[in-house]
Amino acid sequence: MTSPSPSSGIPTAHGTAYAATRAQIEQCPAWRQSFAASRKDWRYYQIVEDTIRQGFDYRYFVLEDMAGSVRAIQPFFLLDQDLLQGAGPRARKFAARIRRLFPKALTIRTLMVGCAAGEGHLDRKSDEQADWIAACLHETLIKYARRIKARMVVLKEFPSAYRKPLACFASNGYTRVPSLPFTRLSIDYKNFDDYMTRALSKATRKDLRRKFRDAAESDPIELQVVEDVTPFIAEVYPLYLNVYQKSPLQFEKLTEDFLCRLGQEMPDRARFFIWRQKGRAVAFSVCLLQGDAIYDEYLGLDYSVALDLHLYFYTLRDIVEWAIRNGCKWYCSSALNYDPKRRLKCELMPLDLYVAHIWPPANVVLRRLLPLLEPTRNDKTLREFPNFGDIWGNA
Repeated sequence: MTSPSPSSGIPTAHGTAYAATRAQIEQCPAWRQSFAASRKDWRYYQIVEDTIRQGFDYRYFVLEDMAGSVRAIQPFFLLDQDLLQGAGPRARKFAARIRRLFPKALTIRTLMVGCAAGEGHLDRKSDEQADWIAACLHETLIKYARRIKARMVVLKEFPSAYRKPLACFASNGYTRVPSLPFTRLSIDYKNFDDYMTRALSKATRKDLRRKFRDAAESDPIELQVVEDVTPFIAEVYPLYLNVYQKSPLQFEKLTEDFLCRLGQEMPDRARFFIWRQKGRAVAFSVCLLQGDAIYDEYLGLDYSVALDLHLYFYTLRDIVEWAIRNGCKWYCSSALNYDPKRRLKCELMPLDLYVAHIWPPANVVLRRLLPLLEPTRNDKTLREFPNFGDIWGNA
């Protein structure tokens, strides 16, 4: 790897942290082993950087130990963050009025550690390495943010499994608040009908079977599962946009190129589900495989028929059936649409944000303000999940 100049490094008690470009990390052998245990490995980060711009400035921390060996590469990006993005509709309407006169009002230059299209992870291969990475980052982030004139530092949507290594953030300057959680469902059953019989209430089973009968009375719906969506991108991308534009919370916006490259460069992980009626695509789902789990990442729907055909439940059933046949034990899905997920007996998979301002006195205010702005407080359905308490944990 062609390292940045030594003067650009940030010394820590554990080694040195360098901010690097994509061109620099591509020369580092450690990069192609990064995030190997995750469904979103180093290839995913490269695809995101190349295809999802939106004002994101992508960079990477190269973390070296005291001997000068690279122990981890941690992606991050810079953006102008909307401070009210996770707040309720009233706050967002208020901000919209102000921004008619002051376009940059209530936005702040922010350094975000993690992934622009998904949850964050540490580039670790063991618990010990996770502790080491977290300690290095804790010493590095505020110093680097001041150097580049960013005002806020955020660790974006890290799963609750990282709370132990990231405790050095929550206990020293950063405020931990929940982001909208993922959900997961045990699908260790013979098939979807077995799951309904053994896991769901009588009322929910009856409701689902009625929905599936309604869909069956319409023209037949055919499912196609592919590893590369490129030949079908013109059909399915508008379906994704339909759902994206209706979402109350929008961050990353996928591109056609992103979806095509996902299948071309990650055929071992990516699966695309396409549902057609009379030859026309009416639903679309982007899934990624990880171990014995399938992650339902993004959904696309034709809203002219979605409600009549109950496509949300129809697509979920087909994905779960496919996953069971292919040896998966867990069905995981991204945020929102919590009411049907609760009725289907999903459990929450908490995600955390760690937030700090570069000016320490401001963090006293943030510690009080952020719990009032965090997005989970605006979704009453979340409180009905049995493991809702895990959202905050021991914060």
